[in-house]
This record gives sequence, structure tokens and C-alpha cells, in this order.
Amino acid sequence: MLVALTGLLAGYDGSFEFKSGEVYPDTVPYVAMRVMMAMFGVALVPLGWYTAVELGLSWRACHLVALMVLCDVGWLCISRFILLDSMLLFFTFTTVFCLSKFHNQQYQSFSFDWWLWLAATGVSIGCVTSVKWVGLFVTALVGLYTIEDLWDKFGDLKMSVRDQCRHWGARIACLIVLPILVYMASFKIHFLILNHSGPGDAQMSSLFQANLVGNNFASSPLEIAFGSRVTLKNMGYGGGLLHSHVQTYPVGSNQQQVTCYHYKDENNDWMILPRWDEPAYDPNNPMRYLADGDVIRLGHVSTTRNLHSHPIPAPVTKLNNEVSCYGNSTIGDNHDYWVVEVVDDLHAGGKDHVNRIHSLTTRLRFRHLALGCYLRAANAILPQWGFKQVEVSCDKENNPKDTHTYWNVENHYNDRLPPGEARFYKSPFLRDFWHLNVAMMTSNNALIPDPDKEDILASKPFDWPFLRLGLRMCGWGDSQTKYYLLGTPVIWWGGATSLILAVASLVIYLMRMQRRYVDMEPREWDHYLYVGKIAFLGWFLHFFPFMIMGRVTYIHHYLPTLYFAVLMLAHMIDHFVFSSRRFTEQTKWITFGLCCFTIVFCFWWWKGVAFGIDGPINDHWGLKWRKTWNIYEP
Repeated sequence: MLVALTGLLAGYDGSFEFKSGEVYPDTVPYVAMRVMMAMFGVALVPLGWYTAVELGLSWRACHLVALMVLCDVGWLCISRFILLDSMLLFFTFTTVFCLSKFHNQQYQSFSFDWWLWLAATGVSIGCVTSVKWVGLFVTALVGLYTIEDLWDKFGDLKMSVRDQCRHWGARIACLIVLPILVYMASFKIHFLILNHSGPGDAQMSSLFQANLVGNNFASSPLEIAFGSRVTLKNMGYGGGLLHSHVQTYPVGSNQQQVTCYHYKDENNDWMILPRWDEPAYDPNNPMRYLADGDVIRLGHVSTTRNLHSHPIPAPVTKLNNEVSCYGNSTIGDNHDYWVVEVVDDLHAGGKDHVNRIHSLTTRLRFRHLALGCYLRAANAILPQWGFKQVEVSCDKENNPKDTHTYWNVENHYNDRLPPGEARFYKSPFLRDFWHLNVAMMTSNNALIPDPDKEDILASKPFDWPFLRLGLRMCGWGDSQTKYYLLGTPVIWWGGATSLILAVASLVIYLMRMQRRYVDMEPREWDHYLYVGKIAFLGWFLHFFPFMIMGRVTYIHHYLPTLYFAVLMLAHMIDHFVFSSRRFTEQTKWITFGLCCFTIVFCFWWWKGVAFGIDGPINDHWGLKWRKTWNIYEP
């Protein structure tokens, strides 16, 4: 929405679709949008510096953090594009900054500044999770800090029960309720702004779509009858439209595929028809309304085949029966019969109050007459031969609470019936909010690596800390300006090494403490642990989830994680050199100067990958420091 606001203020009319590889026409104010995203990237530098100050690092370490944030070509490159990553980085930085500010107010609990920075941390959590769900990882860091903090207070016997409860209440209000309100407010604004119908409507519930400008659902006939042409929407979260196409299953029955599809298509249209042993539908006969318990056929409009099931295992959900399309308008059998079972109506109430089935609001189940199984679409994704669409199967288990077996009529066409009225279709915000978030989660989980196709852009989490792979951001032709997402090597390698050093040093210190050696004063030890925990846990909480995710991953997923590696690198250099009593001031200056020179030189060497490389890439020597980097053309 912030990008859209910038485009609106700069005169963008919404006509350009931002498809990959297309040239921007003069009417698209892309520079203004890029400037706005770059401003978030610019703000990272002072935020990094101030956070280091609040963490109690020396002035040299603070400048080192700011310099590493400034000179990392990965953060620079991603901030120059119209992408969400610079916003994500900005709010990740603000969350850590506000948390460190709040930590420094602990000696004056419930003061104005204490409340200010606690609330600011909550607002920042709400913002970072509203940009991307990766923000939940820094939220987990704040959560762990809060748990430790409250546990320490629980052990303070001098603190009254009243103050204990006040601390708990403050954390719940500012770190749970406030972020949720910010997150929900962003969706409320989103719904108010994006109130027009578009190609992605099918991700949302039918009732939500009925209230969009340009959508004709609300004017569709209200009551369903035999002979109606309908689309059927699965009511499970993330559900799509019942769909079929001429392609057949390569396994099982080899009959025509039936799937769930999230976009509007004429292949989503079905006719409600009588059984084979009943008279064929005649538009001149009296109207026959659809009712609970009716046995029907669902004829696919574009191919004339009938929705069908048989005792053959579904291609993905093997325990369920396969659902296919079979026969035509004159050929079929009793495996084409489906019993309509009304669940309830979102307006009329329970099943007993539903006299006639309505479009959009009546929830239905379809039971196969011969097999007794239920038509179901539960977000199981078909392989490439099924175009990665959602599998539709017939569930042998009769679970009346399974919303993935619930369907409603979405589009409804019948010239013999009067149009409906918009007043019958209202969709509450909380239902829409929950539905969209589950749909987002479903779509995100569907981004899995394709085994049939090697993705040269993808990488694994273990490739990131030591920069095993980069990512080409655009075309790589000689006439194109080339951008390569790759961090400044010394910063990434140094950050990863510092994490290993931090764990090793902690183990050594603990062993020496066990042997009664005194290496630090209690205050120094507490500070060493505090900064180390923020940096290491922040890094781990951002890195580990990607190791267990099933979705495809890219190097840009490491960019928020890198911030904590930078903090750890500065912390380790500060601890062992800048704040050490063993070294002279001259040694500290020399170390500081060498670090700055190395970072700046490395940035200068690699600046082209962020600012753009023109001409044949093979003419630019010295960029392939690791043989796994696909910078040069083979």
C-alpha cells in the first residue's frame, strides 16, 4: 500500500502490470517508487548506528556497524528495486532498535519513556509482520526477550504481586494486542482501498467478492434451480473454484481431470442437471428449484462431460477416490450422481431454516450416491501434469465439520430467474481477514521447488552465510544492464565467522568460570551475554525456519538474518579488541582502520553488481571469487 501510495502521488494510473522484462512506458513513475523504496534502505544506516549505541557497543564498533550496513552491496541492490525487502529490513531494524531502547529503560519501569519504547516495539512488530510474515521471526526474538525478562522479575521477591501483574499486563497490551491491532488495521485499509473486482478475486470468499465494485455476483439470481449454470466455490480456507479441462489424468482412470482453480475461467462453469433415469432438462417445463437431498448431475459446460467418481485412488490423496469428468450429454452412468446436502445458510441459519438453496450464502456438501464419499478440495497440489492446481477428490470419511467438503454457488446464470439484491450479501471483516490470511499461507506453502525443472535462481539456507551462490536479478544479455544480488563478501564471511567465534568463546568462558577464573566483572559479563543473545538468537530465529520450510528459497531471504550477523561481528571485534584492556589505543586505531579499509575496498570492488554492469559481463574481470557464482556466461 505504501508503494501504491507513492505511485498515486506521482501520477501512476494503474494500467501497467509490472510484468517481468517489460520496458517501463513514460506514463509509469517508477523512479518515484524506487526512490521511496531506496529511502527505507537509506534509513538502515542511522538505525544500525543508533541500535549499536543502545546495545552499549563502543563508538568504534557503532561506526563499524553503520559502515557495514552502508557498504553491503546486497542490501544496496535490493533497496534499489520496487520490492518489499527494504521495507522488511527497515522495520526489522526498528524493532531491534526499539527493543534495545526499551531495555535501557528497565531501571525506571512504567515511566513515560518506558511506555513509549515498549509501545513503539509493539507498533514496529505490527509493521514488520504487515510487510512480510518473515517479520514473525524478529517478533519471536522480542518474545524470548520478554519471557526472560518476566522470568527474572518473577524471581525478584522484593517486587509486589501488583507490580508483577502490571508488568504482565503491559507486555500483553503493547507486545500482543497492539501489534495485532496494527496488523488488522492494515488489512482493513487494504479492503477499503482495493474494493474493485480483479483477476485474483477467487482467492477470497464468494461473499467478499460480491461486495466488490465491478462484480456481478450480487445481481445473480438468488435461488438455484435445475438448468442453472453455476460455478462452485470450495469454502475451505484457500479454496478455489471447481474446474475441469480437456487434459486427462496420466495415472488412475486416465479420464478428464477435475481440479480446483483460483482464477476465473469458462472451464469453471457447470450445469445442474437431473438424473439419467429422469426426463432431460427442458427450459419450457415448470421451474424446479434445487433442494436438500436432491440427486443431481453436474455437467461440465465447455466439454459436456459429467462430474464422476469411482473406486480408484486419487492421484495425490491416495486414501480418497479419484474425481474425474466422464461421458457426455447423452452417455453416463450412476457414478455421475451426487446428493446435495445443505449444511446451513450464512444468513438464514441452520439447515432447518433453509427452504431453498441460495447462491453465495448456502453451504453445501456433495455426497456421491454410489460410493458415499464427499467431494473435497483440501489444498493438495497436483504435479506439473495437473498445472499445479489443487486436487479434487472424493473423501471416504464423512466429517461434517470439514470445511474442505463445503461448497457454495458463486456465479449463477439462469435467464428464467430474477436477479438478486445486494442487501442479501454482507461479509464481516473478521471472516474476510481470517480467510485472506489463510489463503496467503496456502499460496506461500504452494511455492515448492519443482522437481521437473531446475531453478537456477533458487538456493538453500546453507548457501547463504558464506555466499556460496548469488542471484541474477534480471536478464544477462550484453545489451542489458545487469544486477547480481550478492553481499559484500568480507561482511557476509566475517558475520558468519563471528557467529562461530561467539559460540566457541562462550563455551571457553563457561569452562574457565567453572575453573574459578575471573575474566570479566559481573557488569561486563551481563553485557557480553545480552548483546550476544540478541545477535545470535536474532540470527538463529531468522535462519533456522528456512531450513525446515518446504517452500523454495532464495538468497534474499537471508538479508534480514544478515543484520544480526553484522551485530555479532561488531560485538566480537568490540569485545576482543576495541573494549579490551590488553591492547593499546594505537592497536585499536590500526584494527579499526584496517576493518574500515577492507569493508570500503570490498564495496568499491563489488559496487557494480548493485549499481548495474553494462556491456558483456565477461569483460569485467575479478568478480568471481567463488567458482559457484554464476556471474560470468559459460
